[in-house]
Amino acid sequence: MLAEAYRDLKYLLNRGYRKSVALNFVANHYRLRKEERHLLARCVFPDSWIEEVKRKLLRPEEIRDRVLGVDGFNVLITLESLLSGKAILCEDGLIRDLAYRGRYRPHEKTEENVKLIASALARLSPKEVIVFYGKNAPRSGTVRELTLKALEELGINGEVRLVQSPDHELKAFKNVATADVGIIERVEGVFDLPGFIGGLLGLRPVPLSELLKGKMKFSV
Repeated sequence: MLAEAYRDLKYLLNRGYRKSVALNFVANHYRLRKEERHLLARCVFPDSWIEEVKRKLLRPEEIRDRVLGVDGFNVLITLESLLSGKAILCEDGLIRDLAYRGRYRPHEKTEENVKLIASALARLSPKEVIVFYGKNAPRSGTVRELTLKALEELGINGEVRLVQSPDHELKAFKNVATADVGIIERVEGVFDLPGFIGGLLGLRPVPLSELLKGKMKFSV
């Protein structure tokens, strides 16, 4: 049933239907569960979008000596989802989280995961890193301090900012680390930072294609 819903949604998207309208129609028709609806919403795109992202995706070596804007909570949540086996490789080549979350809440592993991000950035050798966190998230100041400390310890030239809208700030950058569609469509280059970290750790996200073929169990 999920594969059939995917095919119908894909057809409608390629015909120019808005995703929200097409997804609602398909999800209701196939009586999809909330988790299945979430999966399709996060990971299915028209072919035109897939080609656009393919042109924008940056290789690790292309980050060197560039200024990189980082969507802090987006990257952190996606990484944690990947570490827990609940991330998916979407049609556009980016990894996204499957877990349902509200605002990010720091926990006992947050500092360790922030250090993983900083370590990966050190390997990439960007000219400068600007990390943005939404200031309205619970204990966002704590996450900011952990991130700033991790960058400073590794000698990474950068800033960590608490802002009202990270999306708004990141749209002004040429190159960003995010999986947010609204940001990606406005920038020149996008880098899958959680995917890069996963590769260093030998972690493999679940490909959407394998879920649709029933080769892997779908869970969040």
